[in-house]
Amino acid sequence: MNRNLVLVILSLSLAFYSCGGNSEPTSVRDETPDPGKNEYVDPNANPGGIGKFKNVELTHPLDDKMVTAGESIYDLKCGSCHKLTDEKLVGPGWKGVTDRRSPEWIMNFVTNVDEMLDKDAEAKAMLEVCMVRMPNQNVKDDEARQILEFMRKNDGKN
Repeated sequence: MNRNLVLVILSLSLAFYSCGGNSEPTSVRDETPDPGKNEYVDPNANPGGIGKFKNVELTHPLDDKMVTAGESIYDLKCGSCHKLTDEKLVGPGWKGVTDRRSPEWIMNFVTNVDEMLDKDAEAKAMLEVCMVRMPNQNVKDDEARQILEFMRKNDGKN
């Protein structure tokens, strides 16, 4: 009985130790950390990401209908893993994302999740930090634009 208890305690201790509070990626990377953010920025990364979106023209002022639609999509598909602040939940918080990522990168990521996580340096770096692969939510192109507009509104863009 004591032996089993010791084995359980050792197993739990090992599990807790291996999931320790180190938020840095465990692999050696050439990227430099972006000060003040828990993300790594690869200076050689493709700023537009991988996918069909090559040139997204932003509207000024924001389109209120798209913002509202984007908020609905966030509530349905995104809000359980992403906060609107900079706080990480399962995935990274959304605050400031439109300052850190190009519109093309954001739209390519939400519509082309699997390929981005497999091939894009920035997406791979985020996966190392978050340690949970974002599921493919089957976001359509127009929905991606609506999400982008909601992100812009969340970041205080007009």
